Amino acid sequence: MGRAKGECCVTLVPATIDATETLLADQGYVASRALATVVFLSLKLGRPLFLEGEAGVGKTEIAKTLAHALGRRLIRLQCYEGLDAASAVAEWNFAAQMVAIRAAETSGNATSRADLFTEDFLIERPLLAAMRPQPGGAPVLLIDEIDRTDEPFEAFLLEALSEAQVTIPELGTIRAPEPPIVILTSNRTREVHDALKRRCLYHWVDYPAFGRELQILQARAPEAQEALSREIVAFVQRLRREDLFKRPGVAETIDWAKCLLALDVISLSPEVIADTLGAILKYQDDIQKIQGSEAKRLLETVRAELTSA
Repeated sequence: MGRAKGECCVTLVPATIDATETLLADQGYVASRALATVVFLSLKLGRPLFLEGEAGVGKTEIAKTLAHALGRRLIRLQCYEGLDAASAVAEWNFAAQMVAIRAAETSGNATSRADLFTEDFLIERPLLAAMRPQPGGAPVLLIDEIDRTDEPFEAFLLEALSEAQVTIPELGTIRAPEPPIVILTSNRTREVHDALKRRCLYHWVDYPAFGRELQILQARAPEAQEALSREIVAFVQRLRREDLFKRPGVAETIDWAKCLLALDVISLSPEVIADTLGAILKYQDDIQKIQGSEAKRLLETVRAELTSA
């Protein structure tokens, strides 16, 4: 996981898996070999990429990083319960249409349906925008948290994913001159239908091992001393083994490190952990479970493991 850095410029799609790893690493995204492979195949074959995993492990960030690395526009469709085609593709500007009708009546002209349902009155939403030609090449279309939508919207997406096109009843079918680079993410709050998954390459983004999470933290918070970074990563990884309602993701590891740096912390202590738990745990029950003597116990365990490693 990582954040794009530097100015955006148009870059050719990588020709190998190694080149894909390098492309992502140059933007500060430390990807596993398996993730780099599936990203490479998605770009090479023009297939949508379905990324599933816990929140905060870098699924959304891969789309942002790819867009920046390739110099493409990032178009994001944030999913939610009740999302429909109009909100995802396009809506008619009814207020502007009414103004046009009244203006025509004032001037004594008749207004036909064909006059009102044109591109001039269309409010473009993410899916339609992704089908339009873009400077620098096809955009990166991020369909974020698809598991939050309803099954009917999944069915609607099949046309967009299979044919790189959307249909607006009043205008007809609009096809992309070049299919967008599509990345779908899911936190698996519910199962996504097989029909949608079959149209995509699939990858489960897991919590990283200690070494890779340390690399990620060093890329995202390079100002942190290595000893502190190792303690942070080891403590968060230990927390993930506890019986928590919501385990912290890599995003929380990075947030916590930045909070500690802002407080000029050079080493973890039970007191510092208690004061900053809100950066890594987002539920009060989890925070209460870790505070006090439990934080001290975990920290002692972590330091013993680091010493023996």
